[in-house]
Amino acid sequence: MNPAYIIVIITMIASWLIQRRLQSKFERYSQVGLQSNLSGKQIAELMLADHGINDVRVISTPGRLTDHYNPADKTVNLSEAVYADRSAAAAAVAAHECGHAVQHATAYAALQFRSAMVPALSAVSKFMPILLFLGVIMLNNTPLPLTIGVGLFALTTLFSFVTLPVEFDASKRALAWIDRRGIVTPQEHAMAKDALKWAALTYVVAALGSLATLLYYASFLMGRRRD
Repeated sequence: MNPAYIIVIITMIASWLIQRRLQSKFERYSQVGLQSNLSGKQIAELMLADHGINDVRVISTPGRLTDHYNPADKTVNLSEAVYADRSAAAAAVAAHECGHAVQHATAYAALQFRSAMVPALSAVSKFMPILLFLGVIMLNNTPLPLTIGVGLFALTTLFSFVTLPVEFDASKRALAWIDRRGIVTPQEHAMAKDALKWAALTYVVAALGSLATLLYYASFLMGRRRD
C-alpha cells in the first residue's frame, strides 16, 4: 500500500479523535461558570475596546463551534452558546476570535498573507478536485492535468500551514489578555488554555492531512516518471 495513503488514513482517524476530544472539553468547560460572570459577548466587546478597536461588531451566529472572525465585514461571529454563555469555554473562544480582530487591526503579517491567498483558493477550489480526478485517470496518456492539480493542491496545503501561526498567535493574545484583565481565575485560565490547545490541534491535524494528501497525489506523478 502507498505510504502516503496510509498517512491519509491515520490523519483522518486522528482528526476524528481530536474533534471528539475537543467537543468533550468544550462541553465540560461550558459547565464551569466564570467568577467574573461575563458573557462571551461582553468579553469580546471588552477585549476589542481595550485594544482600541471600535469598528468591529460582535454578533451571534447559528451552530456549534462555528465561531470565527470575518475580516471582510469586520465582525466577530460567536456561536449562540458562546455569545450568551458565561463559562471558561466561552471566555476562551470569545477572546480567541477577538485575537484575530487584533491581528487584523495591527496588520499581523501571517494573517495578511493568509487573507491574500483566499481569493485564489476560492477560485481554484471549484475545479481542483476535477483536475485531480481526471489527472489520475489520464496519467498514462498525459501528466499535465495531474501536474496542474497537484500544483493547485500545494497552494491549499500552504494555506493550511500558514493558518497555524495565525491560530497559535490568536490564542496567545487571548490567554494573555483574559489573564491580565482578570477575566478568569487561575483555575479558569487553565481550562481556557486547555480548550484552545485542543482547538489548535484540529488545525495541526488538518495541515498534516493536507500534506499527506498532497504527497499521495504527487506519488502518482513520481511513479510515472520512474516508469
